[in-house]
This record gives sequence, structure tokens and C-alpha cells, in this order.
Amino acid sequence: MGSNSLPGRVQYAGLWLVASSWLLLTCSAAAAGLSFANPSQIPRVLILYPYDERIAATTIAGEALRNRLLEVTKSKIDLFSEFLDLSRFPEADHVDRMERYLAAKYSARRPDVVVALGEESARFITESRASIAPTAKIVAAGFDTSTAKDIGLPDDVISAFTTFEILKTAEMARALQPRARHLFIIGGSSDFDRRWLATARADLGEFSKSYETTYLEDLTIEELVERTSHVPPDSIILVLSVLRDRAGRNFIPREAVREIASKASAPIYGPYQTYLDYGVVGGNTVTFDNLGRTVGDLVFDVIAGRPVSDLQVSQTNIVDARQLRRWGLLEKNLPPGAIEMHKEKTFWEEHWLASSGAIGIVFIQAGVISFLLIERRRRREAERRSRLHLLEAVHLNQSATAGALSSSIAHELNQPLSAIRNNADAASVLLRSEKPDLQLMQQILKDIQDDDQRASDIISRMRGLLKKRSEIEWQEFDLNDVMAAAVRIIHGEAERRGIILKATEPSVELPVRADRIHVQQVVLNLATNAMDSILEGGSAKKILTFATGLSNEKAALCVADTGNGIPEERLSKVFEPFYTTKQAGTGLGLSIARAIVETYGGTIAAYNRPEGGAIFRMVLPLFRRKEHG
Repeated sequence: MGSNSLPGRVQYAGLWLVASSWLLLTCSAAAAGLSFANPSQIPRVLILYPYDERIAATTIAGEALRNRLLEVTKSKIDLFSEFLDLSRFPEADHVDRMERYLAAKYSARRPDVVVALGEESARFITESRASIAPTAKIVAAGFDTSTAKDIGLPDDVISAFTTFEILKTAEMARALQPRARHLFIIGGSSDFDRRWLATARADLGEFSKSYETTYLEDLTIEELVERTSHVPPDSIILVLSVLRDRAGRNFIPREAVREIASKASAPIYGPYQTYLDYGVVGGNTVTFDNLGRTVGDLVFDVIAGRPVSDLQVSQTNIVDARQLRRWGLLEKNLPPGAIEMHKEKTFWEEHWLASSGAIGIVFIQAGVISFLLIERRRRREAERRSRLHLLEAVHLNQSATAGALSSSIAHELNQPLSAIRNNADAASVLLRSEKPDLQLMQQILKDIQDDDQRASDIISRMRGLLKKRSEIEWQEFDLNDVMAAAVRIIHGEAERRGIILKATEPSVELPVRADRIHVQQVVLNLATNAMDSILEGGSAKKILTFATGLSNEKAALCVADTGNGIPEERLSKVFEPFYTTKQAGTGLGLSIARAIVETYGGTIAAYNRPEGGAIFRMVLPLFRRKEHG
């Protein structure tokens, strides 16, 4: 398999991809706390970077390493960093000068552990160990086992191996571009670049047979940009590393990748995390942040004197979702477990908390609305049953009133019937005479017609009292007319009882909207109760008075009697069901009257008159027609 060290700067992607064995090691290290082999001495750790500080790959790994060590030791550690810059200055003289410089620099502060990031750093410290850190433990990271053999790492060097398998990156590219027919592989001109190219030729030997394969190597950066800008659209481009071009110019690899990707006519892939955000679609790679944290845990165990062994850093497929969209590559073709950087969140992912709250509120509102609708239905059903009960109670009350007035009504009906019979007899006698008086006969017939109408009106009023209905009949009428009708119905009974009826002349129309028979029944209930009160009181003046008028822009009707009135403590109870002062009373008449009045939006109340007797006052809303024009 291919191998490589850590060239190229990395842009930190914030990925947490550590093998399960490393996680166990991390947890054990953190839980154990700081326990140095020599507790009296603060440990010294020297971190060697192979390049300068501009190369992000090792810089990110190094910073993650430093932060992890400060975290697990609670800052009880001395950390030192050195940038060897061996890529731009690989000459032996520079290496010798660097060795002497570091040996002198750390002569009084010998490090306990030296961390070599990358192949160049590992090679340097292995050869310079005796002069710089003769007693230090060495931890190397950022290359694979085959590179370790080439370097000749001593057996006591602990390594965190990373393997950059270009074949896995190529396989991911093939999955994303199943119709690709061309393969272009790009590398630079430095020794490291050439080693990468050699590794790629070996690892991609079988893979490249499926494509028309071209290696773009030992070219200037301008030539690389030009060539990749004209590759066929059905091409896969793999960029390995470009630390130096043919002209001898040194590059930060990801900067070189950006120049190439900006003009490329096909998707580009690369083996390093650092290439993300610089135009590549992605690759199979090791994340340097996790590498640094893992090396930090390894160093901590070395400092604490725990047994340690070499580790292998796991890899993962990482892609840039923006590049997938740019090239029209399908997310579904990604290898399982691939990580998408810069993936646009769905509305739900972006606003899941607010959406969950909104959905919860909607469900709550739906529940409340459903509950209210059910309650509304129940209320309407209850109102319907209440109306039916009211109608039944009103009918029974009407029947009782008709029964109470039956004798007077019969007496009243007998008068027009008797008159009709008498007039008919007179007409019969007149017709048997030799010369009938036709004018008189005409008058007799008119009297018969008038008496017949009187009888018909009496029967009609009785029929209204006895009629049973299942629904309220809403009507518009004048409250004065209802008062007059009620007076006509009870005048016979009042006459029989020796009670004088008085009714004020209406001064204004009082239009209301209700069931006319129901309102008339209220007046009859009040009148019959008043007549009973007058007779029980034994007053010399037996007068029942009806009056109508306006009261606060509402229609009012009063029934006043000359009885004994109502005891003050009972005024608030007279409209309660089954409350009565009569021995034979049911106590339902006034409660039914109140139910009727309140059904039509009105009120009813009882008062005592200062001169004696009681007044019952009914008030109903005025009905005003809306004028259109």
C-alpha cells in the first residue's frame, strides 16, 4: 500500500475520527490523572516540525498535541517547538547546523520526550538523538510502517502510524464518477513528491488499467494548470503533492492545489484533509487534529511511565459538499460512512428546535381546538336539550294556564254563541212574517258575523295556549300588541274574580324579536300570579295594571297589583324553581317566565310598591331592522 508523511498545510475541519483503541487509551489517560515517573520534575516535551509554520498539516497536528498535553497535565508541563524547515533546506550542512544549534539550546534543559511529526523530523531526531536528547523517549507520527523501516527507527521509538492510501481515494472517485474514462495523476518535483508518485504507480497499477491514464509530473505550476484545464470532462484528477515544481519554486501543497483546481475542467481528488476548501472534491485521509490529540495521549502515557505501543491511525472518506454540487456528483454514490463537509443543513436540521417547538405548539393547538370543538358540540347539544326542556315546560305551563282560565274562557265563549243563537231565532221569526224587514234582517246577519268573529278569536287564543312546538318560532312583533292580547285573554277571568284591569295607552312602538306566544305566556303568568295575590290580600281595591314603555333603549312591560306585596327576604327567591307561597302552587310559573325572558336576551325582576302590592318588570332588547340603500 502507498505511504506518505505529513506534507501540505491543513485547514482544520473539526473531525473526531479516532480508532476505538485510541479512544480507550484517551479515556484511560484522562482518568488516571498526572503521575510522572519523577514527580519532583515538571516534564519537558520538545515537538519537532519538519517544515516551517506555514505548512498547516503538521501545524494543526502540533497544536492539537499541545492542547491535549496542557489539558491532561493541567498545564504542568514545559512544551518546546522547533520548525526544522527541511523541505526547503534539505542540504546536509543545514541539517548539521540545526543539530548543533538544538544541542546547544537544550543542553541545560534536556527534553524528557521528543515528538517527531513527519518523516523528516523522525529521520533528523534518530540521527541527532545523542547530541540533542540522549535520555529522551521518542514518539514519532505522520508516516506508515514502510517509511519507518526506511528511516531505520530504533525499537524504542513509539509511533503513531498514518497510512495515506491513494487507492481508496481513487475508488471513492470511481464511485462518484462511474462513467469516467480518463485518469490524471499529478505530482510535484521534490524528493517527497517523487516518492508519492512512485507509490501511486505501485498502488494504482491495477486500478489504472480501467482508464486512459496520464501522469502529470515534473512540470511547472503553470503547465499543470494549463494541462488540467483541458482534460476531458469524463476525467478523474488525483493530486498527490506539489512541494516544488520543475522551476524549483517551493509551494505550500494546498496553495498549489487551489491554483490547479480553479481552472480544472474535471473533478479533483486528493489524499489530504488540508486540500478541502481548496477546490478538491475530497479523499480518503487522516485528520490531523485527531492525530495530534492521539499523539498527545501517547506522550502523556510515556511521561506517566505507563506501558505503550505503536498505534495505527484510522482513516475516513471526507468530501466537500460544495464540490459535489459544483460537479453534479450524487451524494448517494459516496462510500458508507463518508463525512460531508460544508453540507447545507436541511430546514429541519437548521431549525429543529424552533420547528419542534412549532410542531408541538401546533399539536397542542390542534388538541385544544379539537377539545373546544367537542365541547362546542356538547354545549350545542346541551342547549338543544335545554330548549326542548324549556319548550316542554312552557307547553305544560300554557296548558295549566289554559286550564286555570277554562271556566272564564268558556263563559266568554258562551256570550257570542248565545248571541248568535238569539240573532238566528230572531231572523227566523222575522222571515216568517208577511213583510220581512230586510234592513233589520241585514243588521241581524251582521251581528251574527261579529259574534262569530268574537268566538273565533277566543278559540284562536285558546289554541295558541295549547299549541306544542319542537322549535322556537322567531318573530318580530310589537310588545304593546302582546300586552293587549294578554289582557283580552284574562279579562274574563278578571271579571269573574271582580278584578279591574287597566292598561296604559302605548306611547311608542316597542319592536322586539322573540317567540310571540312565549312572551305572551310570561305576561299571562305574571297576570295570574298578580290576580291570586290580589284575592289573597283582601284589599278593597282590586286592580291589575299593565304598562309598557322604553327603559334605557329597551322595551319594558310592567304588571302591577294591589295585593300584599312580597316579603323583602323573599324577593330574591321568587324566580327560583319550586319556590312558591301558594298552598296549591308548583313554584314553576315565575321560574319558567325568567327562563323564557333570558332566552331572548332580556331580564325580569320583582319589586314592592310603596302603596302596597308588587310590580313585575320584564325588559327585552329592541329589534332594529338594518336599512339598506
